[in-house]
Amino acid sequence: MGSLLYYALPALGSYVMLSIFFLRRPRLLHTPQAPAFCPHLAAHRGGSGERLEHTMEAMENSMAQQADLLELDCQLTRDGVVVVSHDKNLSCQSGHFAHGSDRHMVSLEDVFQRFPRMPMSVEVKEENEELIHKIADLVRHFDRNEITIWASEKSSIMKKCKAANPEMPFSFTQSRGFWLLLLYYLGLLPFMPIQERFLISFLPTIINRTYFPFSCPGLNQLAAVVSKWFLMRKSLIQHLEQRGVQVRLDHHPSARRWLSSVGLAQPFSHSSATQQLGHLGRSLSVSQFLHL
Repeated sequence: MGSLLYYALPALGSYVMLSIFFLRRPRLLHTPQAPAFCPHLAAHRGGSGERLEHTMEAMENSMAQQADLLELDCQLTRDGVVVVSHDKNLSCQSGHFAHGSDRHMVSLEDVFQRFPRMPMSVEVKEENEELIHKIADLVRHFDRNEITIWASEKSSIMKKCKAANPEMPFSFTQSRGFWLLLLYYLGLLPFMPIQERFLISFLPTIINRTYFPFSCPGLNQLAAVVSKWFLMRKSLIQHLEQRGVQVRLDHHPSARRWLSSVGLAQPFSHSSATQQLGHLGRSLSVSQFLHL
């Protein structure tokens, strides 16, 4: 046993030191991906919380607030039209969660025509090959391959999205995000390739507590705090940024406090910037926050 420790401990120590060294200096092993665009402020669901989500009014309002990325969800109607909607019904666009005068459902084609060079993220909710191929065709038709991001929670859907249009950048799925964390905590992340260009994550402490499975509110809150501790690691985010992966957090004012606490950003003093951060339904680009 003693002889085993004699060789194992130095080997383990060397591995830990190498892992930390390359975690902080990933460009020695990997050529960073050059981003086609670098969003500072994303509009979740086109600007939900301020206007009725996924409406032209919401998107125009978001652009007026200097958003430079529209985050959209896509569904397919019965007559085969790709529309921007989070759900298969109109509950989120009925005025229950926000106010606005525009109540028209918008097609993805109309959005591309109205904002031809605006970067967008299109999330596919279900494994519908017709929907996926129609989105891919629209992106090609409007010459948006480099400024439109594939997004989905499921890896099976993402696989079909990449096959339909491999020229579009894509984000981490849920399972790939867990795999990323596992590699990070095992110290293997610096040595592994990353194909994704974006990591989109919620701050666990601000999402609905019912997302966590416990019946006791206190346990749900504890789960949110523990999840935040595991997910929001400064060294992980900086490592991904140096490798060309843009990290974006769906945020709340607490996001700004967290970013300041870990040294990723200084508190804003400019009133318009503070106002933007306080809006509901917005998102922060952590990688760009470092330069704001």
